[in-house]
Amino acid sequence: MATRRVLVFASRSAFARRFSLVPASDSGCGFQKWQNGGGIFHESASIDSTAVVEVGAVVHSESVIGANVHIGSGTVVGPSVSIAHSTIIGCRFQCKQHKFDQCSGLAYCMQRLKCMLMFNVALSNCCIGDICVIHSGVCIGQDGFGFYVDGDGNMIKKPQKLNVVIGNQVEIGANTCIDRGSWRDTVIGDNSKIDNLVQIGHNVVIGRNCMLCGQVGIAGSATIGDYVTMGGRVAVRDHVSIVSKVRLAATSCVTKDIKEPGDYGGFPAVPVHKWRRQVARSSRHR
Repeated sequence: MATRRVLVFASRSAFARRFSLVPASDSGCGFQKWQNGGGIFHESASIDSTAVVEVGAVVHSESVIGANVHIGSGTVVGPSVSIAHSTIIGCRFQCKQHKFDQCSGLAYCMQRLKCMLMFNVALSNCCIGDICVIHSGVCIGQDGFGFYVDGDGNMIKKPQKLNVVIGNQVEIGANTCIDRGSWRDTVIGDNSKIDNLVQIGHNVVIGRNCMLCGQVGIAGSATIGDYVTMGGRVAVRDHVSIVSKVRLAATSCVTKDIKEPGDYGGFPAVPVHKWRRQVARSSRHR
């Protein structure tokens, strides 16, 4: 039986030790200094000559960095990460409380590591804010699912040419997918937290301080306010709006606009007291 390798990071400092900065002079480690920005990269990584890797950033083994990418100081790009052209990752945050790393000879902020990209992350057509954590297998900026039927009955793809904008202090769980926009950018607001296996369609706008639990699915062009919480497997149909400070029970389905703050549940989602009465009535008739 094959052994499954499991990596657990109990804290940011543990992550930093696992993906530590290494000296450019230590060729035995396989790391070198990038000429455009002064950051450090592994010799097995493929980096376009136009990419900027700032001092204090690290690009690990077998990662691919496309043209005109800008990786800010303090960002750690994990092994086998793919970052497509024109992506910007954490380039605005400055920290005065830093630690001098004896191994690399660089000022390295342990408390405010700017961005963490785990294994096999794929980024394209996006801008990532400061102090974000993006877990393994996440895909951001790929085309949204948009098609129409032409006069001959053929499926024709709609252009998907806009971007994804991720705010500051956002955490995105493993194997989550966020599609790029077609008529407006897809946006994730500051300090929002997204669990594993979440699908966010094109043109979706999610506000600040939202929490999306596992297997949530949000269809294209939905608009979500601030401080919205969605339990596991909540579904949101396309083009609906959800006001701020709404909580949705697990497996709920939002089929029309929610205009009042509060708790909702059921399919279709209704105020939670109505949903509970529906459940009670259905239980009596069994």
